[in-house]
Amino acid sequence: MKILTLFIFFLLFASCSKTKQTSQTQEIDPASSIVMAEIVESPTEEDNLNMVLMRAEIPQGIVDNIMKSARRDSVFFVALESATAGDPFLHFLVDKKHPLPKEYEPDDLVLLKDAEAYHINRSDLRLRKEAADSLEEMAFAAQADGITLLVSSTYRSYNYQENIYNRNVKEMGREIADRESARPGHSQHQTGLVVDFGSIDDSFALTKSGEWILANAGRFGWSLSFPDGYENVTGYRWESWHYRYVGKPLVDFIDTYFNGIQQYALQFIYEWEKNVLSVG
Repeated sequence: MKILTLFIFFLLFASCSKTKQTSQTQEIDPASSIVMAEIVESPTEEDNLNMVLMRAEIPQGIVDNIMKSARRDSVFFVALESATAGDPFLHFLVDKKHPLPKEYEPDDLVLLKDAEAYHINRSDLRLRKEAADSLEEMAFAAQADGITLLVSSTYRSYNYQENIYNRNVKEMGREIADRESARPGHSQHQTGLVVDFGSIDDSFALTKSGEWILANAGRFGWSLSFPDGYENVTGYRWESWHYRYVGKPLVDFIDTYFNGIQQYALQFIYEWEKNVLSVG
C-alpha cells in the first residue's frame, strides 16, 4: 500500500512538472517574443516626430504646436516632404557643428553682372543658377516698388572663407571673430546659395532695401539666416543682410512650423533624415 501511494504521488508530480515546463516554454518561445517585441517597440510616426524634435533641440512651444498639428492631420508631413524634395543642398545644414567638405564647390555657379534690376559691388560674384534666377525675379519686384537691391557678397570657396576668418581673428581675436564670421567649411556662403545685401552691417536693417527684403524675401524662396535675438541658436550675432536661398516650399515650412527660424527647421530636417529616413 505504501509503495502504491508513493507511485501515485510520483505520477502526479511528474504530470504537474510537465505542465509547468510546457507553460514556461510557451511564455518564452523565441518566435513569440520577437513578434511581441516588434509590436511593442516599433515606433509610430508620432514617436519618431517627437524624438527628432527633441534631438534637434527645438523649443517646447514649437514642439507642442507641431505635435498638435501632426495629430490633427497629415499636413505637416506633406509639407516636410515638399520642403525636402529635389536638391538636397537647399536644406543642407551648414553651421558651426556641420561643415561642408573642403573641396565642395557647386557645379552650376553663374557669374552675376550688374543688371537692370540690381547692382553688384564686385565683378567676381557668383551664385548657383536657381538662386541667381530667383534673385533676379526678386530684384524686379523690388524695383517695381522703387527699391534697387545691391548684391555685396555671394559664393565663397573654402580657401576664400579661410582668409576672411583668419583676418578677422587677427583683427578681433578668436572669440569675437567666431561671432562675426564662420570658420572655413562652416560658411553658408560655400553653398553658393547666399547673398549678403547692401552695406553688410547693422545699418542695412533700417534702409528701404533692408525693410523690403525682410518683408518680401520669403515670396521668392529666400530666408534670413541669422535673425536678431537668436545668437545662442545660430552661433552668430544678428545679420540683417545675410539671406539664404532655400526655395519657396522650405520657406513656407520654416514660417509655418518653426516661427520663421531657419536654423530650427534645418536642424529638424537634418535629424529627421539621419534618424528616421536613413533607418527606414
